[in-house]
Order: sequence, then structure tokens, then C-alpha cells
Amino acid sequence: MTPKERILTVLSRKPADRVPIDLGGFNREAYRLFVEKTGSHNHWAYFGVDSDWRGVGFTGSRENIDYRPYHKDLPEGTPINEWGTAFIVGSNPAYDHFVAPLTYAKTVKEIEDYPLPDLTASYRHEHLENAVKSIHSAGYAAFAGMQCTIFEVAWQIRGFNELLTDFYDNPEMAECLLDRITEIRCFMAKRYAEAGTDILSLGDDVGMEHKLMMSPEIWYKWLGSRLAKVIKSARDVKPDIIIHYHSDGYIEPIIPKLIEIGLNVLNPVQPECMDPAKLKRLYGDRLAFWGTISIQKTMPFGTPDDVRREVKERIETVGVGGGFVIGPTHVLAPEVPIENIAAFVESAKKYGGWKAE
Repeated sequence: MTPKERILTVLSRKPADRVPIDLGGFNREAYRLFVEKTGSHNHWAYFGVDSDWRGVGFTGSRENIDYRPYHKDLPEGTPINEWGTAFIVGSNPAYDHFVAPLTYAKTVKEIEDYPLPDLTASYRHEHLENAVKSIHSAGYAAFAGMQCTIFEVAWQIRGFNELLTDFYDNPEMAECLLDRITEIRCFMAKRYAEAGTDILSLGDDVGMEHKLMMSPEIWYKWLGSRLAKVIKSARDVKPDIIIHYHSDGYIEPIIPKLIEIGLNVLNPVQPECMDPAKLKRLYGDRLAFWGTISIQKTMPFGTPDDVRREVKERIETVGVGGGFVIGPTHVLAPEVPIENIAAFVESAKKYGGWKAE
């Protein structure tokens, strides 16, 4: 199988010649330590893994939107992203502090007047067709990442508590912001589909350790219904585009609705929050699964043998019959020993059908 054939077969819930491995990435401090310890700048190559997909995306903004008037008393040099959210950098990414520019907004007009980036500008997406063609020519699937699709962008602009409060007390403000972001995301989804992208990755973290951040009804009213529009924008152009959805935490109550609006692949399926084998039994005829290896317990604090056991169990349960990409459930943190990463790759290859190279 070519890499493209393999990943598309697996994500279509059919058996392939081997289980694809997603080694993921390192967070900022973990990457620094990895380079310091190994001298390598490419952990995929260092551990002997090649993915079956290659990423494609919109280019960075050339706009010069000045978001500083929306922020007060930021430390000198604080970075601000293209949506206007400032980031006060901590000692570790887990301690980075988001500063929302519209925390103190009181009216719908303030939401309407807030400058959002222009993703429709041709320079940001005119390369997509050629990029996808190049990826396909090399034998890989084209994977478009558009996570933090609606909710996370919205709360990082408005403020987390403020946005949730708006759902009840200022619904017009919430509608305005969410609809503006959704319109941008629909355009992006359409362009990815027009370019021939194989996999479109969407997502917003809406789960906590053992429950949703909001009721399923509130989730669908404000977020799921808009996510459905984004998916439809892609599927109207490319009906067979694979929709990959990411949310950390426990999201079992909304999985049926996610399937209904078009989800094909669920990521990352944190085993501390949801039972991967149970989800496979319940939804394996409709969903593929991507992830499942514990980044809270096994990878950072287990032994290499613990890692091997968990990998074997996942492949024998979630991987049965296809529909499984194995990987850590988040980026690798500084606490994850190199020996555990090596054990993950070694056992994923051993039990996942990889032939000796």
C-alpha cells in the first residue's frame, strides 16, 4: 500500500497492511530537552517513523492589524496572534496565559467592529491546489489542520467565562462572534475541499476529565450546529473528504451528534476520560479512532514495559478490523522519558504489522 492508500483505508474503517503511527510532537520545553539529549531536530526520523500524511494549510497573514489598543498593561514583547489574542509565555506551555482582547466588551457593535483576519485573501490559499498535488504525487494523503475551529478561537477573543456567560445573558453578542468565526471557517473548509484535501481536521476542546464543559444541548445550540455548517461547506464540494475531530477530555454524550453531522474520525480518545475499547464496540462501525495512548499516566510515568502493554492492548481492541491510528493523546511533555517514546514506536510497529526494515 502507498501511504495515502493506507491512511485512507484505515480512516474508512477497513483493515490495512499495518496500523499507522502518529508520533505527534513535543511541547516547547520537551523539544528543547529532546534536542539537548539527542542532538536531533526531527524526532520522527530519530525514532524511525514516517507518517502516511503530509500537512497543508493557509499561509500566514500579511495584514498589519494593530490589536494593542484592545490590550492593557501587557509585558513588553508579549506575542499577539492573528486573531488578536495575547500570550504571556510561561515556563512551560501548560502555564502560558491567554489574554482575551474583548473581555470588557459590552455591546454587539463592539463585536461587529472587532477586526478579524482576512482568510479569503487569495495569497493565503491560492497555493493549495499545487500543494495537495505535490503531496499526492509523493504518495501521501493531504491533511488540513483547522483545529480550534470555533469555540476555542471565540473564547480566546472574548474570554472563557465571558463567552459562556454570553450564552445566557448576552446571546446576541455570542451569536455575532460565533457566526463571524463560522463564516471564516466555512470558507476555509470549502477551499480545502476544492484543493482536493483528503482529511480535514476540526476540533474544539469541550471536555473535562469526566464530564462535558456544558450540556449536550448547549453544545449543539452554540457549537455543534455551527460545526455542522463547516462540515457541510467541505462536503458540498468533496463528499468523500474525511472529517477528523479533536477534543480532549470526556465527550461521550456528544459523540452520536458528532457522527450525525458528519464526523469520521475521533481524536485523541484520552483513556483517563473514556474507555477506547468501549467506544470501538459502540461506534466502530461508524467511527475510526486516532490516539488512545495515555499522555497523563503511561507515557510520562510508566515504564517501557507499561507502554508496550498499553500499545498491545489498544491494537488488539481498538485496532481490530481497522479504523485505528495509534498515537499519544497529546504532545509529548518534558516528563516523558525518551525510553518510553522508543518503547511506544517499537511496540506499535511490532503489534501493528510493520515489517522489519
